[in-house]
Amino acid sequence: GCPVRPEALIDAVVAAVGILEEKRRVTIATAAAIDQIVVEKAVPENAEEILALQKSAYSSEAEIYNDRSLPALNQTLAELRADFARRIFLKGVVNGKIVASVRGHAADGTGFISRVIVHPYFQNRGLGSRMIGEMERHLAGVGRFEIFTGHRSERNLHLYGKHGYKPFRREPFSKTVEWVYMEKKAP
Repeated sequence: GCPVRPEALIDAVVAAVGILEEKRRVTIATAAAIDQIVVEKAVPENAEEILALQKSAYSSEAEIYNDRSLPALNQTLAELRADFARRIFLKGVVNGKIVASVRGHAADGTGFISRVIVHPYFQNRGLGSRMIGEMERHLAGVGRFEIFTGHRSERNLHLYGKHGYKPFRREPFSKTVEWVYMEKKAP
């Protein structure tokens, strides 16, 4: 083969460093924009991006239980698109990218909230709380709210408890996962 000229190698390294610095700058700017997140109703055209976010966000849940059978990880794009006909979807958007989502619906006087998902880079910054609060507002008029998570999902249990949700039922899902259903009275 041809030997690489040292200056060509240096030019390539400088170019690569420039690309990495730009990616770092964009990532920092995006993360710093937490206050600029717009929460709005999602549309079926957002399904693919929401599903990718969902699978990313739920990977940590699968690790907690060592169980990849969680419904959120196995949902198909067709199933998610079909959910748009039955549920309200909200999305948190920063710089044109969906970084959070939640879905919910009302039935028999209860507002059911599910799949509170936040991009890993945006977790622990209050965005999950904001998504829950926004969905509760969208489901106004119900007598109570209900949400659920796995029994070892300490961060979720804490978050929901912080919003006034109390456990009222447990139900086995698999050998490793037990769902904890939580409720609170609507204001």
